Amino acid sequence: MPKPQRIVIGGTARLLGRSPRVVRMIDKVAWLYLKDGRVLGTRSAGNDTFYLPGGKREPGETDVETLVREIREELSVEIDASSARYAGTFEAQAHGKPPGVTLRMACYTASFEGEPVASAEIAEIAWLTSADADRVSDMARIVFAHLRERGELS
Repeated sequence: MPKPQRIVIGGTARLLGRSPRVVRMIDKVAWLYLKDGRVLGTRSAGNDTFYLPGGKREPGETDVETLVREIREELSVEIDASSARYAGTFEAQAHGKPPGVTLRMACYTASFEGEPVASAEIAEIAWLTSADADRVSDMARIVFAHLRERGELS
């Protein structure tokens, strides 16, 4: 029996004669602001889950350009682009998305000017530790475990 053909249309893969399944990667950049064994988390309006601050790239943006723009929008601080240091890339099932939608997140540390405050779509900011695992996304739990292994998160 011949193998079914795979067709991809608008992010949905369909094997001919079978129902579609979502095949999608969401690509984001996040800021790891660590202080006293805690990491800064953000919660969007209408959501009860905390995430790491950051967001999706605009076309043509680098990771650092995305980081600077997203953190300015979400937290009203200015990231020093020259201080940005890559901390790792992590993958997990995207929170609140159908099975098969994966989030890939490149994380950076960076110095900044200003005082972080909730702005734009952000309703709340909070200092989080690994004890807050029940309040954060799957992706944040993975990053928290990494930070804890390195001794950077309580």
